[in-house]
Amino acid sequence: MEYGGRMPGPIPYSGNPLDRASQRRLDPEWVEGRLRDPDTRFLPFWRLQVLVKEGESAALGWARADVAEHADPGTGPVLLGERDGVTHFAVDVSPLADPVDTLGLGGAARFTDPHAVVAGLAEGDAGIVAQGRGLLTWHARHRYCGSCGQGTNVGQAGYVRVCGECDAEHFPRTDPVVIMLAIHGDRCLLGRQPMFPAGMWSALAGFLEPGETIEEAVAREIAEEAGIRVGAVGYQASQPWPFPASLMIGCLAAAENEDITVDRTELDDARWFERDEVARALEGTHDGMFVPPAMAIAHHLMRAWVDGAEPPR
Repeated sequence: MEYGGRMPGPIPYSGNPLDRASQRRLDPEWVEGRLRDPDTRFLPFWRLQVLVKEGESAALGWARADVAEHADPGTGPVLLGERDGVTHFAVDVSPLADPVDTLGLGGAARFTDPHAVVAGLAEGDAGIVAQGRGLLTWHARHRYCGSCGQGTNVGQAGYVRVCGECDAEHFPRTDPVVIMLAIHGDRCLLGRQPMFPAGMWSALAGFLEPGETIEEAVAREIAEEAGIRVGAVGYQASQPWPFPASLMIGCLAAAENEDITVDRTELDDARWFERDEVARALEGTHDGMFVPPAMAIAHHLMRAWVDGAEPPR
């Protein structure tokens, strides 16, 4: 695989500025000291919605130590990392029926879906949201041991769950997904999923399977969904996508044929688009089509191609 060059502009949900303190979280005394530190900050999540401050501009709703009293007891505070000497944790307050009222946040902050605010957050803050949401999702789904079925307990400040019966250790997982544009001459291949609103087109994507390289997954997905053979594959950029726990691996691929055969179980349709069509869709001036917004890496893949990026030859 070859590297295709930098993407234009930052990728949302990336750029996390925190030092994850991976060695320090192995020290229970250090973790307990940080939890008691009055300067430590806590980012609450409620049913995977993140706390943001009320106001014209989006800002994360960092709280102090008393919010940790309401953390889900099956998870507890999860270490996010450090910045400028201040430690940051995520806390899941999903057990609360009315978290805004219980935490006394009325008029000051609210819980919201990350997509609603990601575009307005300070640089890097969406990366913190991706880390916190991804970890809390993993904890909610792994309360029991996959080896023996017994309950698991949290360790390493939220980065491992240990079975109380067989001592098996379970670590957070990220699901890799390839997302790609097949390029043929001055055209790129886009598809439509059944769930898309009318007029929306996007890059093809699919999960990597066991024993498969990124290049092989790109080629397989494009062939399966659209009947297009690809040769060289070029990596462009990646994006954390905590919905629930994916890493989107963005690529450009050199198409070797043009005739499309759509797999109707996967896509409603697929077709080739000229570069100027995609450019107008990105700018919102195309009458007949639109593409995902800038929060999605598909948007940035299209922008990189429109601006001149090409797959390796």
